[in-house]
Amino acid sequence: MSGAGTRLGVGTRFRYDGETVEVVEMAATSAGNEVVLKDGRGSILRLSLAQFLFSDRAVIIPDKAGPSADDDKEIASVILGQLDAKERAKVLERAEHVREVLTGYRSGSSELARDDEPRPDYVPERPLEARYAAKANELSVSLRSVKQWVADFRRDGEAGLASKSRASGKSKISVDDRWAETALEVMVEHTGESKPSRTMVIDRTRARVIARFGPDVVPQPSRATAFRLLTELENRHPLFRLSTKRNRDIADRPDGVYGKLRPTRPGEYLLMDSTRLDVFAFDPLTLRWVQAELSVGMDWYTRCITGIRLTPVSTKAVDVSAVLYQSFRPRLAGRDWPRHAVWPEHGIPRTVMVDIDAAEGPGLATPAVVPETLVVDHGKVYVSEHLTSVCQRMGISIQPARLRTGRDKGPVERFFRTVREDLLQALPGYKGPDIHSRGENPESDAFFYLDELEAIIREWVATVYHCRPHSSLVDPGLPGLRMSSAKMFEHGMARAGYIEVPRDPYLAFEFLETKWRTIQHYGVEIDRRRYSGPGLQDLSKVRSPYDGPVDNGWPFQVDPDDITRIDFRDPDRRWHTLRWEHAPSGDMPLSEDALVFARKLAASKYQYPDDRLAVADLLERWKLGLGTTLAERRMALRLSREQAAIELPETQTEAVVSLPSVRKALGAEPEAPEPEQPQLLESGDDDEADVDDLAGEDDFYADALEDV
Repeated sequence: MSGAGTRLGVGTRFRYDGETVEVVEMAATSAGNEVVLKDGRGSILRLSLAQFLFSDRAVIIPDKAGPSADDDKEIASVILGQLDAKERAKVLERAEHVREVLTGYRSGSSELARDDEPRPDYVPERPLEARYAAKANELSVSLRSVKQWVADFRRDGEAGLASKSRASGKSKISVDDRWAETALEVMVEHTGESKPSRTMVIDRTRARVIARFGPDVVPQPSRATAFRLLTELENRHPLFRLSTKRNRDIADRPDGVYGKLRPTRPGEYLLMDSTRLDVFAFDPLTLRWVQAELSVGMDWYTRCITGIRLTPVSTKAVDVSAVLYQSFRPRLAGRDWPRHAVWPEHGIPRTVMVDIDAAEGPGLATPAVVPETLVVDHGKVYVSEHLTSVCQRMGISIQPARLRTGRDKGPVERFFRTVREDLLQALPGYKGPDIHSRGENPESDAFFYLDELEAIIREWVATVYHCRPHSSLVDPGLPGLRMSSAKMFEHGMARAGYIEVPRDPYLAFEFLETKWRTIQHYGVEIDRRRYSGPGLQDLSKVRSPYDGPVDNGWPFQVDPDDITRIDFRDPDRRWHTLRWEHAPSGDMPLSEDALVFARKLAASKYQYPDDRLAVADLLERWKLGLGTTLAERRMALRLSREQAAIELPETQTEAVVSLPSVRKALGAEPEAPEPEQPQLLESGDDDEADVDDLAGEDDFYADALEDV
């Protein structure tokens, strides 16, 4: 029986660098064994034996047949690994019979003989032919079958006794290769078209085979066999099982080896993306249901969410800037958040600090990390002139993902799915990921305002997502350990020894929207709002050095989600905060939408309304809880919980978190119902008294209630 070894000595031939050489001498030196080779031209070459045997330049030419790495048959582990329990038992039993024929013992050794072995028909002294005949008679098979088993066993062991289809590694479906390749060709042609039926693909394949090779040249498979073949080809080119969009994504996969960015520390790569949420919410101005769009920033190394922004319908460039700003200046954590959900100041891990309560100021909702590279798609909001210019100034590189290649931002895409499956589907107003999963009337259940929904997502990220182990967060040295985002942040700091933090907190103002206005003696006016504060002294008498769109105009940084303040840099390059003269409170932001709504309410009550009356009247309704309409009460509730996307106000307790569906999504047990008492309406609390009060209102409120 031939083996895997071959003789190496004088006279052995090799192919070396494409030429045939022969060993003429074996030499033992102090440096090791060497061989002396001679080629066909008589040239002598001396090489180290180790280099000669294991170099890709040399290939031995064996002098007899034997196993080779490029044999057609599969290796033994592959053949045996394809067998199920029944087939494996059959192979082992047949191997025992073969060993009994050859040795007289089923184990193949006299030392492991059974009580009745060797049996008289299989004693080694009997002729081999007689033993073949005895085994064929015992198993009721032909003599030829027994001889074939013995030959296969001698050549390949137990693997030789397996089914020949297992050993060849070919498909079980017996179809001409030309027919199969033509069927695959037809399937590939439908990649960009509507999904066809299997019958249509089979008919087109048969017609093309006849036209290409002629009739009766390629055997046509039966209908059942063709269906089985298409099921097998589905693994190579999906067409029938998945959606057409998913099939196109799979077809666009690169043919080469996959590559990926591999972050090595926190802040190295920041993934940013936006998605339309599968839940309805209320627009704070029109009180109509809308679809919300979520924009997030995710640190790739830790999977920490560094910025969150929820907007109606579509995301704007200012929203993306607000998300990036939160990486520089994180939002404050809620007062009622558990300790494990709060990040200490400047994102320092908890294990570094002796006492977290000893730190000055409240904790943060996310870590403060300055990204080095932004990975974004090609949306207009992510490649806007403002954002790219600010990133260029701050040394943040922007790396766009490939077109229509969501896997380039795989972690953040997976986060969107996690939000939907773990949080949104537990909330009222959830409509499902597609039209086939949509409920009968999900918009009628929506009662969360956009800011309330954003507060829910923020708390869920802090209390659940950041603290839950992720399957993708692993240390190669400890592959069995699964870490949470918070633990991975600590791991990254310990591994890298540092993180990138903002060198100047005022650099973050560059992400805000710029509005050009003149400076008057009373201050600055923006959209009929007057602002004043330190830093404007005597600037109304100074000519502006800027050549902006407004004559003698100065630039002011404005946050549309907090119009109670604007930021301004004086000629000495110092930043100042200017306050709105009618700001209701320094700790309560007011958005432009809320002010427009307040002006509408004041216009319906006063003959000569102004912003002072509008805000004061709205605050009075909110503080006293005497709103006459459901719409006003909902607006007051929104004002009481308003949070700016960029400023860092002191977060107040979110009453919406106490709702049973929200508490369940956040992993908390629902609280026992408390006795009823007069209070502001919570989100989604509709009572008959409020509906009756609305009977005499104008058409605006009547239309608003259609979606409530």
